Amino acid sequence: MVKSSDVLLIVVAILFPPAAAAFITGCSCDLLINILLTVLGYLPGHIHACEFLIYKKIKAEEEFGYGGFRYVGSGRYVAASGQAQNQAPPSYGAV
Repeated sequence: MVKSSDVLLIVVAILFPPAAAAFITGCSCDLLINILLTVLGYLPGHIHACEFLIYKKIKAEEEFGYGGFRYVGSGRYVAASGQAQNQAPPSYGAV
C-alpha cells in the first residue's frame, strides 16, 4: 500500500532525484551515486531514486511495518529493534 508520504517522495524524485535519495538514505554512498547518475543524465538518476531506493523503502515498510526498520546501506533495511541474524553491522567508508 502506497502512502501519501511515498507519493510525495516520488514527486520529489521526479523533480530532483538526489533530494529524494537524501531523504531516504541521508548522507551516504547512495546519495553520491545518485548525484553522479543525475549528472551523467537525468534518467539514470531518476531510475536509481525511484526504482531502487523508493521501491526498496516501500518493500521494507511492507515487511517491517511503518517505522519498524532502518536503512543500513546498499538498499538493505533491518528491523529497527536490532540487527537481524547473520547480518553484518553497517560499514561506513571503503570496505
